[in-house]
Amino acid sequence: MPRRPPNAVAAAPACQDRGGSLVRVPTRDELLAAHGRAIPDVIADDLAVLFCGINPGLWSAATGRHFARPGNRFWPALHRGGFTPRQLHPDEQEKLLGYGLGITNLAARGTARADELTATELTEGVAILADKIARYRPRWLAVLGVGAYRTAFGRRDATVGAQDDRIGGAQVWILPNPSGLNAHYTLDRLAAEFAALREAVDRWRGPARQRSPRRRSGARRRP
Repeated sequence: MPRRPPNAVAAAPACQDRGGSLVRVPTRDELLAAHGRAIPDVIADDLAVLFCGINPGLWSAATGRHFARPGNRFWPALHRGGFTPRQLHPDEQEKLLGYGLGITNLAARGTARADELTATELTEGVAILADKIARYRPRWLAVLGVGAYRTAFGRRDATVGAQDDRIGGAQVWILPNPSGLNAHYTLDRLAAEFAALREAVDRWRGPARQRSPRRRSGARRRP
């Protein structure tokens, strides 16, 4: 068996994501160090949809990219649901702003699993989220996870889809949690739920508004 030269540096392990791209795998130490770490929002004024995850997973916290773990279905569901013309990689998350889309989280701290969060963290996150929405004025808030929504917003009977609730003027829409741990939803079912929201967005935009990327004034990334 050939031996590596003594001064050679081992390549970081990699795996394929759901789009077939090679992704660097964070080391165990990097993942441990990421526990409790927050990552910046992808956000700008007057977005069509602000997607709201529950909190960053450790892959996301380690890389600074939303929905970064290869098994997460957010990026393929977003594409198959008609929001993007191709599947974006987490490294391309800033491109979402050009489509009038953004990402934030209900709770800031990174954890291995969302169930590590307390109910208090989720309810406190609602107040922070409301301030954020009042500042940036998205048209829709799409919460990714019906269980987290029920706990955080006190809506025990909430189901996936459009809600009567508004937060800071934004219409609330619940989408299923795209985590690979959510076995209740296949990728096809997830994509169908994303498509239902996209159809509502298209009706709001109307024929005069285009879904192609556009330069947005005031676009920025906030912690």
